[in-house]
Amino acid sequence: MLHTVLTDPSDVFQSYTIKNAVQTKGARMSNRTAVLQELREERKEAQAQVEKLDQAISVIESLDGTGTSAKTNQPVRVFSLASRRKMAVAQKARWAKIRKESRPVAVKPAAATPAKPKRTMSAAARKKIAAAQRARWAKVRAGQKKAA
Repeated sequence: MLHTVLTDPSDVFQSYTIKNAVQTKGARMSNRTAVLQELREERKEAQAQVEKLDQAISVIESLDGTGTSAKTNQPVRVFSLASRRKMAVAQKARWAKIRKESRPVAVKPAAATPAKPKRTMSAAARKKIAAAQRARWAKVRAGQKKAA
């Protein structure tokens, strides 16, 4: 591609071909067709370059699996309200069928085996346990005082 470096800020032309075409305003028609043909060739080269870059990007993205592909940019399918209701009814029917087929076997009533009564501790037993616990803590505290 033919590009020149812009040294003058007032120079708005970036392509050599465009600059030449504008500078030769009074040129013949054949010169214009040549310029037009050259511009088209530059465009083809630029498009080819962009396609190569797109291919390189897609290859690199596919290597690590983190890149976005063209398939992810597809529009989301939108279902009508009626279609969603039909799908919901169909799904409920499927679940009802599954539940109907997998009914658990009825368990015999619990009245046949009497439940054991809840065991309670007498007040005297609770006092004994509390006294033993207090004695253990007293022993621990006494050991801490000796160490300090």
